[in-house]
Amino acid sequence: MLEKLEFIIALARERHFGHAAEACGVSQPTFSAGIKQLEDQLGVLLVQRGSRFQGFTPEGERVLDWARRIVGDTRAMRQEVDALKRGLAGHIRIAAIPTALAMVSMLTTPYRAKHPDVSFTILSRNSIEVLGQLENLEVDAGLTYLDNEPLGRVQTIPLYSEEYRLLTSSESPLGTRDKVTWAEVGKVPLCLLTPDMQNRRIIEQLLREAGADVSPTLESNSVVVLFAHVRTGKWASVMPAKLAEVLGLTEKVRAIPIVDPLVTHSVGLVVPHRNPLTPLINALVAEAKLLAPILGGEGAVARVAGPKRRKAATA
Repeated sequence: MLEKLEFIIALARERHFGHAAEACGVSQPTFSAGIKQLEDQLGVLLVQRGSRFQGFTPEGERVLDWARRIVGDTRAMRQEVDALKRGLAGHIRIAAIPTALAMVSMLTTPYRAKHPDVSFTILSRNSIEVLGQLENLEVDAGLTYLDNEPLGRVQTIPLYSEEYRLLTSSESPLGTRDKVTWAEVGKVPLCLLTPDMQNRRIIEQLLREAGADVSPTLESNSVVVLFAHVRTGKWASVMPAKLAEVLGLTEKVRAIPIVDPLVTHSVGLVVPHRNPLTPLINALVAEAKLLAPILGGEGAVARVAGPKRRKAATA
């Protein structure tokens, strides 16, 4: 039964029978037979069939929800038993939005100092992908915005508030200012993240509300690419203040606060809404709670069931 439930989760993730079978390490006939056997056991159709995958039936969606819970709980049980035998060891997969990637080391470094037998994989993903991969058990935790789009059934640990800065050359027309407005930023040729990133959608809305047209001179899904261009002193961008601090400025580049309006967004750790959490993730949550007061976050775990909004910040 458990293997067949994992088949359902893989199909939800891949949206393709062949790819899902490959991800599960079985042949497509074996995979399809497993799905059919599960349908026979439950007495309902789970998958809308055609020449290709067309989605789940309503019954299939409910079974998928249970599959995620059962498989997730089974993994958690195995990990806890293993931890009791040999201490905390294993692997954690974390997906983070690009603007939070530089902050991940503030979690993973002290974590591994306490638990040297734990390794990590860090993935750069947009906010929708972070939540989707967490739901489909592809990652164990995520770093993303907490207050701008629906999060679904997750636990959150606020870490810091993202404030925005204009990164520009000290020799540019705005380069000597102590602060600038969003209307002024809208008149500067910018390099920004690609439109699939929530950070880009936030910035676009703020610029539009200030009466500016958003036409970046360069787009990338990597903040490293944007920052490399800004550091030449020939480009400008809008980035979170903490990201600019971590990546480091040069004598040619200034990070100028953007006001009118002054906008902040909460960024934090998201983990599955499960009790108990796996030992590995429980330790990660504990590390996040220690880090939150340092960064200015609230550091409390809370279930988030829908979107939260800040002034001038809907996306």
